Amino acid sequence: MSFNYPKSVTIGDITIRDGYQHEEKFISTEAKIWIAEQLILAGFKHIEATNLGNPKGMPQFRDAEEVLKGIRNTKTIQPLLSGVKLTAVTIREKAIERAIKARKEGWGPDRILVMVSTSDAHHQKNSGMSLDDYWKMCEKYIPLAREAGMKVNGTVSTIWGCPITGPTDMKDAIIFSKKWFDLGATDIEHADHDGSASPDRVYRYYSMLMDAFGDPSKHIVHFHTTRGWGLANVLAALQAGMTNYESTLGGIGGQPANFVDGTPVTGTGEYYYKDPNLVGLVSTEDMVVMMDEMGIETGIDIDKLLDIGKMNEKIVGRTLRSESIKNGRIPKELSGKKKEDVPSVLIK
Repeated sequence: MSFNYPKSVTIGDITIRDGYQHEEKFISTEAKIWIAEQLILAGFKHIEATNLGNPKGMPQFRDAEEVLKGIRNTKTIQPLLSGVKLTAVTIREKAIERAIKARKEGWGPDRILVMVSTSDAHHQKNSGMSLDDYWKMCEKYIPLAREAGMKVNGTVSTIWGCPITGPTDMKDAIIFSKKWFDLGATDIEHADHDGSASPDRVYRYYSMLMDAFGDPSKHIVHFHTTRGWGLANVLAALQAGMTNYESTLGGIGGQPANFVDGTPVTGTGEYYYKDPNLVGLVSTEDMVVMMDEMGIETGIDIDKLLDIGKMNEKIVGRTLRSESIKNGRIPKELSGKKKEDVPSVLIK
């Protein structure tokens, strides 16, 4: 079997929001702004910058306003910002209202994210609302956000399974995707938020999605790698023709932390995972390096990305889950060494 992989893809980095939300120490505002600035300089056009919800439950985002203003005021990236989308997560009404107000004041996001789960139990826990009530809320608020000049991402979660109640039906996610577009969403994130997806079902789902919609450009691939399948799932999505991906530096991220800087917080309650240190998204560094080796254009300065990944480990304070920042890229040219310069034990 042969596959026609896309010649180019779009990659968004969501470290500052999805990556850091799972960290049990507060990441400084200055570090968040620095990461965003460096990623934009490396070629990223989509940065998920913060969550505009109530910081009481997620204190990692108590600096949401400062982060958004700081990114917009960073002189080194001013010429690039017109081509970049800054996204803020806005799960509930007050967060959307905050985004609209901020947009009118000149510092708000270019794009907001609202989210449903095909699992009723997961959706209730994530949003505090029933699915029916949430759809009604979005029916009201998506037009208001669009009128304010923001794009709206509608995310569909638990496509391949729910960490609370178990198996789900992939067909439901296709129905939900159509509903998002009917309500005025500009693009859709298709999310495996807990690492339930396996490559065969990933290929089947995205093939179903392309049969339903045709154009892959408005559909975003979002994988966690809880069980180590993340890049295998990326490959399956590429095989299905998907061209828009998102990920985090070092593969960090996941469920909002319920303990930050020595203090218990609500987050979204108890962790779904047996070991919360071994969860997270697909690593941005590893995914970009893999795609480059496959001849798929990403538009990213890979050497700069690997340097950012190394600095992110210092910011977070531990070794993360990127193999590429440990081992580097595969060389693109001869080393220049002569045979006689290579130790004999390496020559066969």
